[in-house]
Amino acid sequence: MRLMAEKLSGERGGEPVFLDVDFALREGEALIVTGPNGSGKSTLLRVLGGLLPPAGGRVWLDGGGETFPSVASASHYLGHHNALKPALTVAENLGFWRDFGADAQVGAGLSVQEALAAVELAGIGHLPFGYLSTGQKRRAAIARLLVSPRPIWLLDEPTSGLDKASEERFARLMRRHCEAGGIIVAATHLPLGLEGARALSMDAGSPSRPPSPSDPSANRPAAGEASH
Repeated sequence: MRLMAEKLSGERGGEPVFLDVDFALREGEALIVTGPNGSGKSTLLRVLGGLLPPAGGRVWLDGGGETFPSVASASHYLGHHNALKPALTVAENLGFWRDFGADAQVGAGLSVQEALAAVELAGIGHLPFGYLSTGQKRRAAIARLLVSPRPIWLLDEPTSGLDKASEERFARLMRRHCEAGGIIVAATHLPLGLEGARALSMDAGSPSRPPSPSDPSANRPAAGEASH
């Protein structure tokens, strides 16, 4: 399975924010997207996940088969908002997402209690989500990635609000996801602890692009690209 982008462009409010992004990510690979505010990092993730239409080019999933016919069907998107309802308990929120994402072809994810334990929130599943601290809310949102497995994680500033211990815990979860054949595209201002990840540096309207492995230039590092 490969996540592919070819001459992908995005816009916000009718104005271009990034142009001609190319990459190809294989199973087990991660791409870290960096750049100043307004350079299009969040827009790129939303285009990849099918939440926004591309302004140009295309993105597709090669090898997803009938189980994952599109990038959107194969993806979990963790944005700035946690996508959990304040009035429902943490367990109710995660139970909803586990049931919503259930797919016999994909297999079951962690149970709600297992996912909460993985982010060290065991024992507070009965509390309304709205009662949690900022860091606890983010950890609960991360647990949402674990209850209904998808091969692609699209992460927008995923460690926002986390303390150091929680950042390290999430780094281990991301590494395990890649080791199991998952793919990660993460927009961040902070190091995520993903050694060997590729890098995409975005400047407003002019991203520095990592080459596709199939390109003749694939063995020459692009500007800003991490070494493997």
